[in-house]
Amino acid sequence: MKVAALIPGKRVESISESATLHDLVNALNIHHVGALVVSPDGKKVDGIVSERDVVRAMPGKLDEIASMRVRDLMTSEVITCSPDSTVAELMTVMTERRIRHIPVVDGTGDLISIVSIGDVVKAYISDLQSEQKALSDYLNS
Repeated sequence: MKVAALIPGKRVESISESATLHDLVNALNIHHVGALVVSPDGKKVDGIVSERDVVRAMPGKLDEIASMRVRDLMTSEVITCSPDSTVAELMTVMTERRIRHIPVVDGTGDLISIVSIGDVVKAYISDLQSEQKALSDYLNS
């Protein structure tokens, strides 16, 4: 299955690298997402920031949190995929790199969506169920 099958109707939320930690936490909560793409215009991918990044920033820095910005937490070297990437490829990358979100970009590098580990697992299970049904139908015919 291709990533293109996972993204129709799926919105991707972004945030500016200059946004405050307060803005970040509010955006994650409002949009009910685990990560935001860091982008100045909603197209260019400058980074990615997740709820895990927020938690990892806290130990030893609680007195600095009020002045922290998204740029202080974000991952700048973002792994992306294309709509033509396969679910199997994403599963491998997400497992090996221990990441939960991968932005989907077009041929020019513009942001078009984001895929989470939940999306990938759901698609994988759906594929397995379809394969199981096809095998069962074949054996019963």
